[in-house]
Amino acid sequence: MSGLFGSLNAAASALQAQSLAVSITGKNLANANNAGYSREVVNYSAGATVVTPQGAQSLGLMTSVTQVRDTLLDRQVLHESSLSSYYTTQQSALEDAQAGLGQNISSASSTGATATTTTDTGIGAALDDFFNGFQAVASNPTDTGSRQALISSAGILADRMQQADASLAQAQADLGTQVSTSATSANTLLQTVAGLNSQIARIEAAAPGSAVDLRDQRQAALEQLAALMPVTVTDTGGGQVQVSAVDGSGSPVVLVNQGTVNGAVAISGAQITAGSPATVLALTGGSMQGAIDASTGPIQTLRTQLDQLAGQVVTSVNALYNPTGTTGDFFTASGTTAGTMSVDSSLTAAGLTPGAGGAAGDNTVALAIANLANTKFSTASGDLINGTIGGAFASNVTQFGQAVSTVNSNVTNQTNIETLVRGQRDSVSGVNLDEETANLLKYQRAYEASSRVLQTIDTMLNQVINNLGVGT
Repeated sequence: MSGLFGSLNAAASALQAQSLAVSITGKNLANANNAGYSREVVNYSAGATVVTPQGAQSLGLMTSVTQVRDTLLDRQVLHESSLSSYYTTQQSALEDAQAGLGQNISSASSTGATATTTTDTGIGAALDDFFNGFQAVASNPTDTGSRQALISSAGILADRMQQADASLAQAQADLGTQVSTSATSANTLLQTVAGLNSQIARIEAAAPGSAVDLRDQRQAALEQLAALMPVTVTDTGGGQVQVSAVDGSGSPVVLVNQGTVNGAVAISGAQITAGSPATVLALTGGSMQGAIDASTGPIQTLRTQLDQLAGQVVTSVNALYNPTGTTGDFFTASGTTAGTMSVDSSLTAAGLTPGAGGAAGDNTVALAIANLANTKFSTASGDLINGTIGGAFASNVTQFGQAVSTVNSNVTNQTNIETLVRGQRDSVSGVNLDEETANLLKYQRAYEASSRVLQTIDTMLNQVINNLGVGT
């Protein structure tokens, strides 16, 4: 009799196991398009064995549910997504700055050089019009129309310098806001990871590896965090992880230790601090560092170069237009930066001085200033720029264009790498519809077979209990 009851127990546990397998397969299929989901599998093992008069018998089939994860691939995804976010943030920032500059920048990939195309609204065109205006006045010093056109072109040049500087300043301000917002998001994610650590530890205290959904949520939070700042994740046992970054010496700065967040992520100027005590981090990826590097790197460099260019134009033109300092400046003397450059408010077409002698046909001043377009300056001689004014601007724009081209190339390469790594992880952790469909049929048939065994044993027990000895 114990043999039949033992078989009944085994069949019931098998029925329960196949039912669980069907349920998990359905869950996998439901999450086939969930990027944050890792495929789950049912693990089978024999139950405990007891000794009976009929010999050793198993107590049935034991099951557990685990998720299919590759820790190494998860770490690689964190690393590559952090780099991708770093480059894409820089790309977006530099493209915004390029638009504000008012210049079309294209890269000639065949030669590796960067060519600059000046648009109708660019500073380059304004510089050309400005010096051409002085050339027109030099050709006809008494023509009021030429004088008025010159003042107008000078005003346009100053306006475009101011607009470019304002646009670049706004781009930097927007990046600063983005970094601050990202720091807030990072702190929220750190709290989320710490909370999930505690939940997973409580659930898995009695069943290690069973909190599969919470582990998926934690991994998703870690990947969001890595997109903001690069982190290292270390398994500390008990289902919990430690999250850390690095400082300037390469030493780890612990951000999350099991269920505790060690200090908040904060922004101090162009530095990111975290940990307890607050430590300056040395980040090599993530959108926060990408935004900071774009702002303090190419964008600030371009602003500085525009200031130097504006300063050179203002001081050089004023030196030729008002050599004695008594006849009035052409540009406002104090406006020697791109953001402050302006035409002197007292300048009029009638009062314009095209020549030093004041005679009606004197064009010496206008001609000298027109020739500034071809004058070569040198910082070694105390000038603010190297080369001609137009050449210096073209060089500045080309340098910025090279930065744009480089980051575009980095985005393309890094996107390919991240796609490859994610594809490798998906091949391990992702849901394969064909495989899950085949498993569903297999578990269905196993369930049907277990049901048949259960039905057979039930019939046998009924025969023994209700019909044994009947009719004798």
